Amino acid sequence: MSQPDLDAWRTQARQWLATVLEPARAPQSAGEDADLAVFHNLPEDEERLLLERCRAYQRARFDAGYQALTLPADKGGAGLTAAHVAVFAEEESAFEVPPSTELISVTVRLVAMAVSLFGTAGQLHDHARAFLRTDLLACQLFSEPGAGSDLAALRTRARQADGGEWVIDGQKVWTSGAQFADYGLLLARTDPDVVKQAGITAFLVPMDATGVEVRPIRQMSGGASFNEVFLSGVRVPDRLRIGRPGQGWEVATTTLAFERTASGSGNRRKGGTFTDVLALARSLDRTSDPLVRQRLADLYVRAALRAATVERVARTSAAGGRPGPEASLTKLMASDLLTRTGQVAAELMGARISADTGEPGTFAWTQHLLGAPGYRLAGGTDQIQRNLIGERVLKLPPEPRADRAPFSQLPGN
Repeated sequence: MSQPDLDAWRTQARQWLATVLEPARAPQSAGEDADLAVFHNLPEDEERLLLERCRAYQRARFDAGYQALTLPADKGGAGLTAAHVAVFAEEESAFEVPPSTELISVTVRLVAMAVSLFGTAGQLHDHARAFLRTDLLACQLFSEPGAGSDLAALRTRARQADGGEWVIDGQKVWTSGAQFADYGLLLARTDPDVVKQAGITAFLVPMDATGVEVRPIRQMSGGASFNEVFLSGVRVPDRLRIGRPGQGWEVATTTLAFERTASGSGNRRKGGTFTDVLALARSLDRTSDPLVRQRLADLYVRAALRAATVERVARTSAAGGRPGPEASLTKLMASDLLTRTGQVAAELMGARISADTGEPGTFAWTQHLLGAPGYRLAGGTDQIQRNLIGERVLKLPPEPRADRAPFSQLPGN
């Protein structure tokens, strides 16, 4: 299929955006009232209102043909190139886009993509389109108390019962938006007698199914955007299995690659930015200090490098169809930049960061500082990203592994 002319497509995208969004407002000089939180810290009613605003925009974008731009047309996407993605993001940045949430990102950029790539024709019709359009919302049920960084060690079990149903028992943790989700993309062990990566299967689990219990986890920032999810005898029909039995690890690694790309390059604002730090330094009259200028320059360079790497990885992923281990680069750079951004802001303010003095754009940075450590864990820890980069990108020798035996024969099982 021939691709539309990029310049003409840009004009069409800009004209469409102007019909659904307001032009972006000029940035505030001192960062006053800026949302510097890495993770949302909203009451439930406000979170629902934000979700509805996001969904309205996502639905309009889908209906206009601007959702899932690089996903093949036969999978529900637009079948365009990475260049079209870059153009749309550039044009979109000139408008007031509703601030997204983790649940929206997981639904559209992770679960929808996984179902589109691994699902049956029926699943594409019934679920992938609904996830891409956010008619249905989906969370990610991967991590467990004993299987975070080593996801393949998960212990949630699924056994096939009479009638083709699967019965699932286990616990998941750190699930963003589970209290609002319609479905969860879940990994469960279906064969303990093979090596741990080979015995995992993926399912779409209705979050209102009997036996599913969601418990919020209160964060140190005060919010509760993460949850524990307990599954007790949850019955899931085989038609909600994603991929073949035992193909769950492939589904997981593909989804996690999308997650790392999304974590490193998403449009959703996560915490403070270089622009916010610069505005803070100016408001405190610190920009004449040579050490402050050096710190600001370092932060600017790192932000520019991350943006360049995001674009390069996005183009590579689009050309290959699925993001590879290079996505770990954008995730690692994003978490490092968040940490350094908070450090520079804290150095500028000193003790004032710990108390609300009424000065605009100061105390709000506590939300950034309290949220940034969590981002070093979300989507795979920094240590895991470095392992992936070392082994799969730089082709360094892998670490010694002692877990090659069938899962049932490993210690603790």
